Amino acid sequence: MPHVALVAPHFLENTNRYVKAFAELEGVKLSVISEDAEKKLPKELRAKVAAHYQIKSVGEPAELAKAIKGLRKMVGPVDRLTGTLEQLQLPMAEARALADVPGMRPEIARRFRDKDVMKEVLRGKNVPVAASALVSSTAELKAFIEKVGLPIIVKPQAGVGSRGTHRIETKDDLAALIKQGLSPSEGQPLQAEQFIRAREFTCETVSVHGKTVWRSGTRYFPTPLEVLENPWVQYCVLLPREVEAPWTDFAAINEAALQALFGEDPRVVGTAITHMEWFLREDNAMFVSEVGARPPGVHIMPLMGLTHEVDMVAKWAELISFDRFTPPTRKWAAGAACFRGQGNGKRIVEVKGLEKATELAGPALVELRAPKVGQMRASGYEGEGWALVKSAKTEGVKQALLALIENVQVRYG
Repeated sequence: MPHVALVAPHFLENTNRYVKAFAELEGVKLSVISEDAEKKLPKELRAKVAAHYQIKSVGEPAELAKAIKGLRKMVGPVDRLTGTLEQLQLPMAEARALADVPGMRPEIARRFRDKDVMKEVLRGKNVPVAASALVSSTAELKAFIEKVGLPIIVKPQAGVGSRGTHRIETKDDLAALIKQGLSPSEGQPLQAEQFIRAREFTCETVSVHGKTVWRSGTRYFPTPLEVLENPWVQYCVLLPREVEAPWTDFAAINEAALQALFGEDPRVVGTAITHMEWFLREDNAMFVSEVGARPPGVHIMPLMGLTHEVDMVAKWAELISFDRFTPPTRKWAAGAACFRGQGNGKRIVEVKGLEKATELAGPALVELRAPKVGQMRASGYEGEGWALVKSAKTEGVKQALLALIENVQVRYG
């Protein structure tokens, strides 16, 4: 019976879904490592967890390794150390090495986490990526611009999604970045990257011991960068009914990229759901943007569950615990609409159009988390509410998403 240690920083609603999936998986002993006290874990889950180990910071490899050693004394050898957050992937890899737990090692995790290393590895295997460089000064940034031209984007070396990403279209944009104190330095280098004008897609891949066993994919409307640049935009994620181009055309590039990043190190389990973002240019050229060795965010896990009539969180838990995955068949199209407000206030003061939006979305509407008056403004780009829709046809999902984002209006004050 495998002993899985799940790193769950805080027992929030989404995190508890993953705790529940492992806790209810037959044949698994689950332990939880958290910054929260055990009493914060819902009572019904607490009874199903073999052990809980509280630490000050889940981002510290030494503390994670200490927790693993503590769990060994309490429960027995730890066979898997896992967690869903992007920021956890490198600390967990370092803790595995420190505590001798099977799984991805630091040198491989760094390929997924450090965007400069990632691009270097992919470029070395002839995987198409945008021109990029790690810059540690304004002079280096200007030299990169001189080499590739404008526009470019700059982002953190180990970012999460598109957070902290800035587009530089003109010399004035560069001057503004420097004036805001966001220019690169030795202590805080930035990834500078040629900006590709293109549509943006994702490719979610299930790998077992480094071998691809299943793929799915979504499209962003608009791109994550445009969402960050325009805080008022209501954005969508679409997972189509059809398994077709351009996702099928991208499969070979996806495979080459994952093989390059996983490598051939026998210590690497290579068992994961990976989340790859990629671009399709107008001339049909395809480029890998970024890859995460963890389950995707922005509602893609529940969307995959809806379209394939499975619980994807439960399937991920089974994958990690047993290196086992039964590929599901796609039966539906699905999409997510994210609601964000307009204005400069810190709270929601008005929500309009919900009734009309839900009426127009009709039976396609599966789940609605509506923004509420008085709710604090969200700190991230996810927004204050969301809706999930499902239909037998992709066009049905598109129409339902349009009904939602065109009618729901949220205002801050």
